[in-house]
Amino acid sequence: MGRYFDVEFDEDFIRELKDTLAYMVNPVAIDVFIDDPSRCETCEDAYKLMKTIADASPVRQGKKMIELRVFSKSRPEDLEEFKRQNVERVPTVAMLGGVIRYTGTPAGEEVRGLIETIMRISENESGLEPETKKSLANLKGTVHIEVVVTPSCPYCPYAALLANMFAYEAWKQGNPKVIADTVEAYENMDIAEKYGVMSVPAIAL
Repeated sequence: MGRYFDVEFDEDFIRELKDTLAYMVNPVAIDVFIDDPSRCETCEDAYKLMKTIADASPVRQGKKMIELRVFSKSRPEDLEEFKRQNVERVPTVAMLGGVIRYTGTPAGEEVRGLIETIMRISENESGLEPETKKSLANLKGTVHIEVVVTPSCPYCPYAALLANMFAYEAWKQGNPKVIADTVEAYENMDIAEKYGVMSVPAIAL
C-alpha cells in the first residue's frame, strides 16, 4: 500500500506535545485496536503514534493522564473487546467505549484534532453551544457520523473534532448512540469509494 504518513517526531514536536498535555485535568483512556504486522501494514505505526502521545502526558498520583490500552486480533482474549466496541477494522483508535473512534491511523494533520479531542474530554467540556447540547440530549436513535480524511488535509482535523464533540456531548448526557468515526481514506479506500469521495473532508451520516 505504501506509506502515507510519518510517525517519527522531532524534539520540538514532543516538547510542544508535552506542553499542551500538561494542562490535562482528568485522565483519558484510549484504546488501540491492532493486529499482527504481517496482517496489518499500518498497525505498528498506529501503536507507535499513540504510545508517543500517551508517553507525553503528565503523571498525576503516580499514573499517566493518558491510559493506553492495546487490543490485538492475534490475541484470543482480546476479541471480546473488539466485539464490545464494535471494532471491525484495524488499526482503530477509540475513546469513551468506542463512541469516538479513528478508523485508520490519526497521523499527519489529524494529530492536531486528536490532541484537541483528548484535551476537551480531559477538561469535561465539548465547547458546543447550549442549543446544540440540548438537541443532542433529546436525539433519538443511533447516529453514525463518518468523516473521511487524509493525513495531509489541513481542514480535516476541525471536521473530525466537531464530530467527536457531538459524540462526546451526547455520551456525557447519557446517549452513547452518537458515533463519531474519522476514517483515514488511504487505509480504507473501500469506504472512500463507497461514498464517492472526491475531496476531503467528506462527511457521511
